[in-house]
Amino acid sequence: MSRDSRAISKLLRHTAGERHLTMSTAGWAAIPDVLRLLGMTRDRLDIAVRENDKQRLQVDGERIRACQGHSLEHMPVTREALENSWERVYPDGLLWHGTNRAALAAIRREGLRPGRRTHVHLAPAKDSHVGRRTSVEVLLGVDPGNLAVYRAPNGVLLTREVPPGAIVRVDAVH
Repeated sequence: MSRDSRAISKLLRHTAGERHLTMSTAGWAAIPDVLRLLGMTRDRLDIAVRENDKQRLQVDGERIRACQGHSLEHMPVTREALENSWERVYPDGLLWHGTNRAALAAIRREGLRPGRRTHVHLAPAKDSHVGRRTSVEVLLGVDPGNLAVYRAPNGVLLTREVPPGAIVRVDAVH
């Protein structure tokens, strides 16, 4: 990911509030405001959006937002507004979440929680790059049966939380 893409993503996902960027509850901000705050040209922004490896950024006319991954702290976004802007989906197979072994005991007790973010990220397949960091040691198979699952514009699947009973498989990553 380019330096520009990282700067835009950070602003729109985590620091808009503290940087005094006006943003809607669904995460939209005016492109001229973003350019001014980051000292960037529109050409650089367009390249950063186009070349973002995970398609994290969405442009609609003269506004831009991060598709998902927002922090709740210091941000004007709300879970409800984001969910209303995403597609509700009804997966019929297991969904997957990558984590490390050290987190398993807490996950078995509490389930998957979004922490400081708005939603838990899930993937439709074990080999997906979604949620796959270098520290992933296990993949959790999640039964989506009783979950409200949404698809962001970049294809990431999201839910508010996953209760322990919905985690039906734990597979080691080789």
